[in-house]
Amino acid sequence: MSTAVSLRLPEELRSRLDKLARMTGRSKTYYMIEAISEKLEDLEDLYLAEERTRALRAGRSRTYTLDEVEKRLGSAK
Repeated sequence: MSTAVSLRLPEELRSRLDKLARMTGRSKTYYMIEAISEKLEDLEDLYLAEERTRALRAGRSRTYTLDEVEKRLGSAK
């Protein structure tokens, strides 16, 4: 299920989006969804990395060497 969202774009972005859609034959909606999805993934990754860093610094987490991981997984050479 999808939901309609209203978005006010600066003129420069609207113009670029229009041009891209015309050049490729894809809809403006396609590119807006792609751009939002990609940016959300980046922000989610950043948030997770920041949380992991805070946990590591607070001593609630630890790091593992490649050798430790390989040994635990039984894939050491």
